[in-house]
Amino acid sequence: MTNQPEKSVRTLRVGEQVRHVLSEILQRGDVHDDTLSSHMVSVTEVRMSPDLRHATVFVKALLGKDEEAVLKALRTNTAYLQREVATRVKMKYAARLKFLADESFDEGSHIDALLRRPEVARDLDGE
Repeated sequence: MTNQPEKSVRTLRVGEQVRHVLSEILQRGDVHDDTLSSHMVSVTEVRMSPDLRHATVFVKALLGKDEEAVLKALRTNTAYLQREVATRVKMKYAARLKFLADESFDEGSHIDALLRRPEVARDLDGE
C-alpha cells in the first residue's frame, strides 16, 4: 500500500499541469470560438482519475456571465482542447476532458450570506 500516497500526489500534479495548459490556451485565445473569445474563463481545478485517462475540469466564467454558453462552447471545442493538452502534457494516454461549472464560489457566498443574517449573528455573538 505504499503506492497510494504517491499515486495521489501524481494525480494532483498532472491535474495541475492540465489546469495550467487549459488556462494558457483560454487566456491566449487559441480556441477560435466567439463565445470563448468574448468571455474571461477561469479554470479553477482539474481532478484527474487515478488512471489519468479522465479529467474533470471545473471552470468559472468571470463576472458570472453566460455560464451555460461558456460551458457549451468548451464542450463543443473539447476535441481541440484534448489534443492540445495531450501535446503539451506528456502522458501515456490523452485524457478525456469533462467540463463542469465550479459552484464552490456560489456556495461560499451563500454560506457567508447566511452567517451575516441578524438571527445567526445574534446567536454567534452569544458565544
